Amino acid sequence: MKSPMKDKVTGTLHEAKGKIKEVAGKITDNPKLEVEGKIEKLSGQAEKKLGEVKKVFGQ
Repeated sequence: MKSPMKDKVTGTLHEAKGKIKEVAGKITDNPKLEVEGKIEKLSGQAEKKLGEVKKVFGQ
């Protein structure tokens, strides 16, 4: 299992990457890329929260 800090860092990276894809999809009028970015952004947010929860419970 990954450490809480790794979860938070990778979550932040996925969130940023998702945001970039989302904006790129809007700019290029590519709905598939925009949705892909939203999904990746949400996945990153969830991973970040998982890291925070692990930290609270000391895992």
